[in-house]
Amino acid sequence: MQTFTLEQVAQHISTSSCWVIIQNKVYDVTDFLFDHPGGANVILRYGGKDATAAYVPIHPSDALDKNLAPEKHLGTLDSESINRLKESGKNKVQTKDELRVEEALKAKPPLQRIVNVEDMEEVAKKILPYRSMAYYSSAGDDSITHVENGRAFGRFFFHPRVMKPVSQCDTSTTILGYKSTIPVYISGAALARLGHPLGEVNLTRGAHKTGLIQMVSTNSSLSYAEISAARVSPDQPLFFQLYKHVSDVIAEKRIREIEGLGYKAIFLTVDALVPGNRELDIRAPHYLEDFENQGLPAQRKPDGDQGETDRLGTAGGLVIKNDADMTWEKTIPWIRRITKLPIVIKGIQCVQDAVLACEAGCEGIVLSNHGGRQLEYSLPPIELLYKIRQQRPDVFEKTEVYIDGGIRRGTDVVKALCLGARAVGLGRAFLYAQSAYGETGVVHVVRILEREIRFGMQSLGVRRISELVPQMVERVDWQPVTRAKL
Repeated sequence: MQTFTLEQVAQHISTSSCWVIIQNKVYDVTDFLFDHPGGANVILRYGGKDATAAYVPIHPSDALDKNLAPEKHLGTLDSESINRLKESGKNKVQTKDELRVEEALKAKPPLQRIVNVEDMEEVAKKILPYRSMAYYSSAGDDSITHVENGRAFGRFFFHPRVMKPVSQCDTSTTILGYKSTIPVYISGAALARLGHPLGEVNLTRGAHKTGLIQMVSTNSSLSYAEISAARVSPDQPLFFQLYKHVSDVIAEKRIREIEGLGYKAIFLTVDALVPGNRELDIRAPHYLEDFENQGLPAQRKPDGDQGETDRLGTAGGLVIKNDADMTWEKTIPWIRRITKLPIVIKGIQCVQDAVLACEAGCEGIVLSNHGGRQLEYSLPPIELLYKIRQQRPDVFEKTEVYIDGGIRRGTDVVKALCLGARAVGLGRAFLYAQSAYGETGVVHVVRILEREIRFGMQSLGVRRISELVPQMVERVDWQPVTRAKL
């Protein structure tokens, strides 16, 4: 294999010849520059340099093999260059954000002090690098939909039944025929390695220990094969969140790959076809620039038309190659021809589309507005679930219905089940858990939810999930009373 010096690589920094170093290997990425989902400038920033630190947390290990022809894998650095990179890494001055994270990690509370899901989120936001926190927590526009997703659960109140034997309470259920210890699954969420070096492996192992089902994102930071291999048992079910690529060839290859790896269902995501306006994520580079330059004179460009800032952020680059022309008539039959896996539509946001999904023969639907990260003012999923219950209760007989978005408590889960949901998905909560405490954090969150769900069921007077019925909840429009402050 051919070897290169740092000086040789440093000569290739333009659109006509761009090389990068990743884990001491040299790649010619010239032909891929304008195919890169995040745009050419993202790669050119590292042209002629070592891009390992920026590349590894957000790309699966097989990404280079999938996107670059073999002849573009040029070779490796020579031993002297490798040693020089090691030395420069040792002498690298830490950024202020890195120092902040170090201090936050030292002050991280013991896991036993995390008593609810929001506690976990609070800790994670403190210990995450700012860019990671901004990506995980960002929402669309003014975050109104994100906030309302959670607030909407507060409009549903219980009608408990008492004097019922509930000492033996079973929280288990099935999702697409696969057993789950509680009616919760780990929803597909991208880039888990932004929060922890093991990334999605933490979720896979945590799911196995607690008897949950994990949905893997198309944009996971580990390869689909690596996640599949991380299963403790080959019987552990994995679902796949499919962002259909604009190229049918690439999309088909992806579907066949995950089916061959043993994934058990496809959750076709239909509510994030184009980049959303996630301003916290978009502003992250500017925040960090100002944070690092505290106390130093600002270097400002002259006023004038400088165009808009890069509006893709971390999130936008992930969806820019999605198929924005999917239809009920074309896309579902196309997937059916490729695979026998069950198809669940993830991102239903109105009653009419829930009905169309049933008519298309889909095995399930997820009522979701992408956690409030896409269209502002899309209806909270629990409200949509209620509307379907009122207007088209036959939907629940024709397909399995799930919801995600805004779930923070076991009572939220129980309310959704009373209205007809089969299970609920949590995405951010598990990203925060694995970021803060790794695999044990994932297990801890499941235990919290299991305890809260069991308490909710017993308090309602039921012993099994099947006993949760619509009559046990009522939607109210009371306005909260603001207490006077003394």
